[in-house]
Amino acid sequence: MIAQPDDPVARSGAASPMQATIAAAFACQGRGLHTGRHTNVRVTPAEAGTGIVFRRQLRSGRTISVPALWQARVSQPLCTALQAPDGTLVRTVEHLLAALRALAIDNAQVELDGEELPIFDGSAAPWCAAIRDAGRVDLAVPCSRIRVRRTVEVRDGRRSLRIEPATSLSIAASLSLSHFGELRWEGMITPEIFERDLAPSRSFGRLKWALPAKLYAYATGRPLLRGANFSTTAAIYRDRIIGGMRVPEEPVRHRVLDLIGDLSLAGHPILGHVTAAHTGHELNHALVAKLMRDSAAWELI
Repeated sequence: MIAQPDDPVARSGAASPMQATIAAAFACQGRGLHTGRHTNVRVTPAEAGTGIVFRRQLRSGRTISVPALWQARVSQPLCTALQAPDGTLVRTVEHLLAALRALAIDNAQVELDGEELPIFDGSAAPWCAAIRDAGRVDLAVPCSRIRVRRTVEVRDGRRSLRIEPATSLSIAASLSLSHFGELRWEGMITPEIFERDLAPSRSFGRLKWALPAKLYAYATGRPLLRGANFSTTAAIYRDRIIGGMRVPEEPVRHRVLDLIGDLSLAGHPILGHVTAAHTGHELNHALVAKLMRDSAAWELI
C-alpha cells in the first residue's frame, strides 16, 4: 500500500475543496483513432453541479447531450464510449476525462461535431496543455468525493482490479507483455505526477494485430483503428516500441491513464487505492459499476 500524504489539498490531485471549472473555453480538432474522421471540439466552462457533459452536434442540426457517467457507458472495442438514450454515441473519451479529473476540473461542457474525440498523438498531453492554457477557477460550491469504505474487486482470468479505502487516489498497476516481461507503475494521482509520468504515455498495440484489424475494419465498415498510425499510437514490433518509449514502461503507464479516465465516470473524485493487473476498459468499467451499485462500499463526503 502506498503511504497517503498528510496534504490538506489532496483530493485526487485537487488544489482546493471547492468544485472547479476551466477559466476560459478552448477549441481543438483532429482525427479519431477508430473512425479516422475529423472532429472539431470546443470545451467550455460550466456551473457547479454540471459535471462533465458531452454535447454532440448532429448533421441534422440537433444537439444531443451525454453525461460522463457510468450509467451512460456502452461497450465498444478498445475505447470508452458513452451513449445517449436515443443511441447517439460519443467515443474515445478516456484521455480527455483523465486529464480533466487529474487536473481537478469537475465541471465542463464538451461540444463536438463528430462521434469520436481526436486522438492527437495517442496521449493525454495535448489535453493537459489545453486545460492548463485555459486555466482553472474555483466555484462557490464544495466538491463532493466518493470515499471507499470497503474493498471491491473484479476479476477476469488473469486480469484483476481492486479498490480499497485510502485518503486519496493512488494506483499500483502491472502489465505483462511478451518480449517485455512485467511492467509496473505505482504512485499517487496528483496533477504534477499525472502530467509528468502518465499523460505523455500513448495508446499502444502490436503491429501484427493492428494491421489485420485495420483491414478487417475497412472490409466490414466498422470504426476500428482507422486512424491508427505511427503518429497516433505507440507501435510495438517484437521486443520494442518503434521510435522508443516516451516514458519508462510506457504501456503500463497508459493503462493507468485510461483507468483514471474510466474511474471518473463515477461522477466524483474517488478516494481509494487501486491495484490493477492486466486491466483494460472492460474491467475498469466493471469495477466502477460494481462499486457504485454497492451503496455500502462507499460514501459521498
